[in-house]
Amino acid sequence: MPSLVESLGFPAGDRLLIVTCDGLGICHSTNVAVYQALREGVASSGTLNVPGPWARDAAARYRGEEIGVSLTLISEHDLLRWGPITQSPSLLDGDGGFPRTLVDLWDHADTDEVRRECRAQIERAIYWGFDVTYLSCHMGALEARPEFFDVALELAADFGLPLRLPEASAERSAGFPFRSIAAQGNVLAPDHLIRPSPARRPAPALDAVLADLQPGVTEVVLSPAVDSSELRSALPDWPTRLADFEAVMSPDSLRVLSEHPEVHVGGYRALRDLQRRLAATKR
Repeated sequence: MPSLVESLGFPAGDRLLIVTCDGLGICHSTNVAVYQALREGVASSGTLNVPGPWARDAAARYRGEEIGVSLTLISEHDLLRWGPITQSPSLLDGDGGFPRTLVDLWDHADTDEVRRECRAQIERAIYWGFDVTYLSCHMGALEARPEFFDVALELAADFGLPLRLPEASAERSAGFPFRSIAAQGNVLAPDHLIRPSPARRPAPALDAVLADLQPGVTEVVLSPAVDSSELRSALPDWPTRLADFEAVMSPDSLRVLSEHPEVHVGGYRALRDLQRRLAATKR
């Protein structure tokens, strides 16, 4: 069987890099940063949190960029809160938002309500005009539990969308082979996933990424934001977000990419189109 990178039209040893910026919908500062990174920086993909308080603003700013939906069942911040867009009592914590922790979610969430909520998030993004290119799972809420992963896989197949997955090394802690299951379900995912640690920030973060880049399709995920009083008061990880914005906007990142002609920067749309073509041949 050809590798994913070969199926996308590249030689077997080539490297395809997807630079994704998470955070659309969370706040004004993240919306501004993600779109600027997509339009002026090195980012090739962005991720939308549909239940986020600034999701409608993200939709208003959309101009056809490659955007995926982050299936959101967790509201992890103390001061910035969001909740279900469906009537889903099992997905609420005591103050009316999503649970703050994975353990709380997993202890109380009803699988049917998880399925209904996640489907509604995808459908709302499409209704708002987004050409959704992939799915991810906010805070890893779906990949680590088999019954919830089945929901993510079902939706990825139903909508013909690739699914961001952790590295294969995470399968041991999850307790089941989610990558093999996804492949058997004809759902595509990048071969590798990189979330740079704080020690590898700020710019030139891509230097460290490209130095270790393996053949195949690799997604590097950053969470940029522009500086503002809103950001500093709402998100305790704001220094990392500012560093990520510097990384995706820095001329150093453009220079680093130009020095690696074997690295092709792309997005999820090619994976989505490939997945849909493969699905059509199996009907």
